[in-house]
Amino acid sequence: MNEERSIKQMTDALPNFRNLGVTLRLLLIANAFALLAAILQADDWPDIAPRMMQIATLFMPILLGSMITVWFSMSWLGKLSYWQGVLVVNILVGLFTLSSYFFGGELIRPSVFADHSFYVARGVLLSAVMCSLILMYFRLRAKVLSRSLDDARLQVLRARIRPHFLYNTINAVLGIVRTQPRQAETALEDMADLFRMAMADERDMVPVYQEIQLCKQYLALEQLRMGERLRVLWQVQDVPQDALIPPLLLQPLLENAVYHGIEPLINGGCIHVQLRLTGSNLTIKVNNPCPQRSDVPPHAGNKIALQNIRERLDLLFDAEASYQVASGEDHYLVEITLPYMKEPMT
Repeated sequence: MNEERSIKQMTDALPNFRNLGVTLRLLLIANAFALLAAILQADDWPDIAPRMMQIATLFMPILLGSMITVWFSMSWLGKLSYWQGVLVVNILVGLFTLSSYFFGGELIRPSVFADHSFYVARGVLLSAVMCSLILMYFRLRAKVLSRSLDDARLQVLRARIRPHFLYNTINAVLGIVRTQPRQAETALEDMADLFRMAMADERDMVPVYQEIQLCKQYLALEQLRMGERLRVLWQVQDVPQDALIPPLLLQPLLENAVYHGIEPLINGGCIHVQLRLTGSNLTIKVNNPCPQRSDVPPHAGNKIALQNIRERLDLLFDAEASYQVASGEDHYLVEITLPYMKEPMT
């Protein structure tokens, strides 16, 4: 079961070494360093391959041993501050470097006439430098992508006060305030909840039912002005109520479906929203009709919000999440797959 880790924790602590994407990046970066070292040491092009094999023989046991150790120690490492974690990981890598040197035999150790203290010090120093550079890369990457959460709230807030949305909603409320005061009151409460969610909720993961409720409030406001032209089919009965998803993940997809798909159509259409649990993954699908590309010029905007979703998924789940879009002449489908995370037991 995946543990919830906030974006703030990700920028102020070590990367999640149990994440598949982090593991792949570690292997790629380490092998890139090895290839660079082989190129620098080689005398000619044919000499690169044997140099690479020699270097891989030295660093692979250190790399794999360190990765396995931090994988099992992740629960404990996650409780440390960032710099304490960096120190512990460097110590672990240094210990594996020393172990490889002393137990690697003639395959690793230099000749008996060499200065062993120099080789040991150089190996430990190079391991520490490589380890620190890799950890620095993950920290910088997390800091860059962490801006996506603030951008998401800003984009949703801007969407909520988008002139046509705000004007039409208020106008629709004024049109029913005398004849249907209760419905008008509900619409104003829904609008207040949308503002509150965009500005006040600073959590990085929220219960899925909360996100669904927010989306239903948003769609109720849109249906107030669009009437029967906007229909929504929900298929969420198979989703556990304790499942967690990033906030404001589903709402921008529905807004995109309404604004770019349903609104330009004369007769409107139906948005299909499906959430289901498949094994250890949660799948979200939003499918909506859209006008023929040749009939109606496309609306501008909301590409930033959708790009923001991709960046947040990349930050929170790396390679364990996916974002796919399938578009045809008259339909648009967005499918998101992310690990199933649940609320911790209290």
